[in-house]
Amino acid sequence: MSGSRWWVLALGIAMAIAGCVSVPTAQTDAAASAIPDPSPSPTSEVAERATGLAPSPLEDTVVEDYDPWAPFNTAIFSFNRKVDRYVLKPVAKAWDKIVPDPVERSLKRAFDNLSMPRRLVNNLFQLKLKGAGQELARFGLNSTLGVAGLFDVAKVFGVEASEADTGQTLGRYGVRPGPYLVLPFLPPLTARDGIGFVVDTALNPFNYVIFPVAALAGTAVGKRVDERALNLDLYENVEESTVDLYSAVRNGYLQQRQKMIDDLRLEIR
Repeated sequence: MSGSRWWVLALGIAMAIAGCVSVPTAQTDAAASAIPDPSPSPTSEVAERATGLAPSPLEDTVVEDYDPWAPFNTAIFSFNRKVDRYVLKPVAKAWDKIVPDPVERSLKRAFDNLSMPRRLVNNLFQLKLKGAGQELARFGLNSTLGVAGLFDVAKVFGVEASEADTGQTLGRYGVRPGPYLVLPFLPPLTARDGIGFVVDTALNPFNYVIFPVAALAGTAVGKRVDERALNLDLYENVEESTVDLYSAVRNGYLQQRQKMIDDLRLEIR
């Protein structure tokens, strides 16, 4: 392998590390955005609802916080917060200043469009045929008329997005969450959702192109920075208003995941 290719490989790995950093202060993908802000600003409330991460005001799901690995988890949680504070947040702020909000939102839609295979497969395994059909229709419309997913044309035609992942699918068939787990550079997980995370990553076709490491790195860093930049104010509000951030992220994540699975079981009865 030539020197230039070694350099590209090293750069790709570095980008993957930076890009895969979850934001434990607000959990870009799920958890911390689910933490209710005691005095949310209109901006933060809209952001929570727009990303679909805010808990329902009627939620009454009781979830046991099974956290036998708490010493390990809290240490990694602290490490992830430092990486977020000193790496991801500065990059996201710079990105937010350079890139207009409409472009950021378009990029987010493009990343979501690339995740169609994961949602399609899991809708099928969850016996949600309507959701699977919506995913196929959305991908076709958004990949063509929506210019590779930059625009959500499908929504204009009334084809709404569905959401499904392997962790939900396992939960739908009775697999228990297992212990709560925090790993470096990854979002909060349970043992079940960790298995789901690996499967969902394998279902992303973008990871199988000519240079998988660079492809994965580019997708991860772009998605993380873009999401972080879109929700800077929300993340800061959550961090400043929460005393025990580790417990708040853990509880918000576990409750949200349990509610998703409970709703899924009710939907397919």
